[in-house]
Amino acid sequence: MIAMALGNIYGGRTADKNPDPDKLYGRIVIAAVWIAAIPVVGKYIILLISGVLIIAINTNFLIWAAFLACMIIFVLPLFLLGTVTPSLVKYSVESLEDNGKTVGNLGAFNTIGSIIGTFVPTFITIPAVGTTITFLIFGGILFVIALVYFLFAGKRSVKCMVAIVLMTIFAGMSTFDSFAFWEDNLIYEGESVYNYLQVQEDEDSIILSTNVLFGVQSIYKKNDELTGMYYDYAMAAPAMAGVNEKEQLDILVLGMGSGTYAMQCQKYYGNTRVEGVEIDEKITALARRYFELPDTVKVMTYDGRAYLATTKHQYDVIMVDAYQDITIPFQMSSVEFFKMVEGHLNDGGVMVVNMNMRGTKEGNINQYLADTIASVFDFVYTVDVKGSSNRELFAFQDEGALAAFDRSIALSKEKNLTAILQTVRNQMTPYEAGKYIMTDDKAPVEILGMQVIDELIREELQYYKSILKRDGIKGLVKEFS
Repeated sequence: MIAMALGNIYGGRTADKNPDPDKLYGRIVIAAVWIAAIPVVGKYIILLISGVLIIAINTNFLIWAAFLACMIIFVLPLFLLGTVTPSLVKYSVESLEDNGKTVGNLGAFNTIGSIIGTFVPTFITIPAVGTTITFLIFGGILFVIALVYFLFAGKRSVKCMVAIVLMTIFAGMSTFDSFAFWEDNLIYEGESVYNYLQVQEDEDSIILSTNVLFGVQSIYKKNDELTGMYYDYAMAAPAMAGVNEKEQLDILVLGMGSGTYAMQCQKYYGNTRVEGVEIDEKITALARRYFELPDTVKVMTYDGRAYLATTKHQYDVIMVDAYQDITIPFQMSSVEFFKMVEGHLNDGGVMVVNMNMRGTKEGNINQYLADTIASVFDFVYTVDVKGSSNRELFAFQDEGALAAFDRSIALSKEKNLTAILQTVRNQMTPYEAGKYIMTDDKAPVEILGMQVIDELIREELQYYKSILKRDGIKGLVKEFS
């Protein structure tokens, strides 16, 4: 917005000094080419900024990286487009008698354009064709407008020919170039309304990643073994709910992903009926296509809290797995939400929450979540997942859940499952509730999440900074090569 405001000022002044439409449409051409180039060069700019910031700063990495990336990528085209309206005013006003009408019409068209620019990408082009093609579409529209002007004005300059060549090159590269260009095992890369999506495959696993260049959101093990991740720890929840003592155990997963937890529950606990809620229907489609999620597992395309508000069904286990790094939905982190979860649990039911960031500072995101949950549930236990930043939280109202857990471990006949259940039992600790409570009125999850991410990044960066200090730039380049 600041860039556009500065563009308004510059456009008005230059139009007064030199009222030549060629200048305006030349700026539109530059903006169009730049917008078309963003899908191609933007990822390299982000990587370059990240590399520089590794060396330059110690705190607020995400904030600085996002700010500088936006400044470098978007300021120039927004500034250039900001010059359009005041320039058009200069070229359109012919007399003081109708200048109000002219300015009013331009303002109206400007507002309509803003509405189109807000809603068309959000609800039409990005869901249909993705962010990359959306950039190309809007860059192409701007370019065609400018090109039509120059053609009708009879001004076929070398600059226009160069711009046409560049637009063609960027369009081709954007279509065939992968965002994660360093990955050689991608079997799917795309976008949805909510996420950037990757599916990778190796000899042992198929992995879904969302909105991150590295990391695992869901995983399918080809050998049908446990994942070695937090999903395994969460298998303790059905055991606490007395899975071996019931004819059928009803499980609800809020944040289904590709169905890792659902399939594990069905494999290791045969008497389970699992339902899932996943807001991103494209993830569900990928789960059916690549991760062998069976049709017998029902998945509702819904927000988790909205689904709880509409269903009357009761469950023995509800898993909350909707927290992805800093993208923690505030409506699924408040007292009101956890009361809804508690209200949908059967007697003896258990809620398990995957908290994927371990903060160490006082008042971190995990403290807020755990304190909020402890204000609703009488018994809250946590266990840290070995080899990751995840922490599993188990909450229930019936103290008998622990006795049921012990009986389930004793009755378990599957060696790997028994081992992980015993690990959880040995390491789980009762949570001592504090004062950090989140409500629908106040749930600053974005700030809290960014604080923990910044802490984790800072810890990781120490390794690379030590290489830089010891071996210099050459050592750092060698490490990444």
